[in-house]
Amino acid sequence: MSKHQNQTLTRRTQVGNWIESTAVTQFIIAVILVNAIMLGLETSVTFVQHYGRILEILDQFILSVFVIEITLKLYAYGWRFFKRGWNVFDFMIVAIALIPSAGIFSVLRVLRVLRILRLISVVPQLRFIVESLLKALPGIGSIFILLSILYYIFAVIATQLFGPQFPEWFGSLAQSMYTLFEIMTLEGWSDMARTIMEQFPYAWLFFVLFILIATFTMLNLFVAIIIDTMQTLHEHGKIEKPSEGETGSSQELDRLRQENWALQEEIKALKRHLKNKKKSRR
Repeated sequence: MSKHQNQTLTRRTQVGNWIESTAVTQFIIAVILVNAIMLGLETSVTFVQHYGRILEILDQFILSVFVIEITLKLYAYGWRFFKRGWNVFDFMIVAIALIPSAGIFSVLRVLRVLRILRLISVVPQLRFIVESLLKALPGIGSIFILLSILYYIFAVIATQLFGPQFPEWFGSLAQSMYTLFEIMTLEGWSDMARTIMEQFPYAWLFFVLFILIATFTMLNLFVAIIIDTMQTLHEHGKIEKPSEGETGSSQELDRLRQENWALQEEIKALKRHLKNKKKSRR
């Protein structure tokens, strides 16, 4: 392997270690938080009238920081940058921010608020929660299908039983489903139930049964699936568990991966060099 190649690999490794260091990560987190505050301030017309120019300069500075960060990561990792889902996520958010916000693209200016989502990809604890939710999607989907079936059954029953007397709540299947959704949130359901019970004394059985199944049972199953998935991921080590007081654990792992990749590249280059030598001797 040539000296130039070795220096390039070493430089890329150093850049990767630096961009993933705890200090740089904390600086990026601070920039994201400042950006979030700015986006909130921009909703105030009075504040924008007085400090609009300052907000615009800060916005350009923050966007520049994000672009430099992504550029350095692309330099350090090469095409391996896109093998990690969170890197692709960050790249897409920054790419959207670079689209001109004038003319037909003016609506995309609102999408700047998506930059706040970068906080998820930077903070290991937030990444763990999101990845756990994604892993739990198959189980959540099954429970959602079951809940939808039960929801539909109760809506049909409510429409047939209470629809003629209470059309404002159960006049059609769509109205019944919306009313049942309100009941599922436990918002004012008792007043509705008492009004219906004036004509249907045993209507309380319907409402109590629906609340027990839809609210106290099915919704708790969603929580149980997510908790079980998080515990399983901890036990099998599929997602790195953040240690208390150690926010830079993921950065350490990334540095080890970067150094391992650099070592593999050096070995490949050395093998190519030895093959070339053998061919030249022949």
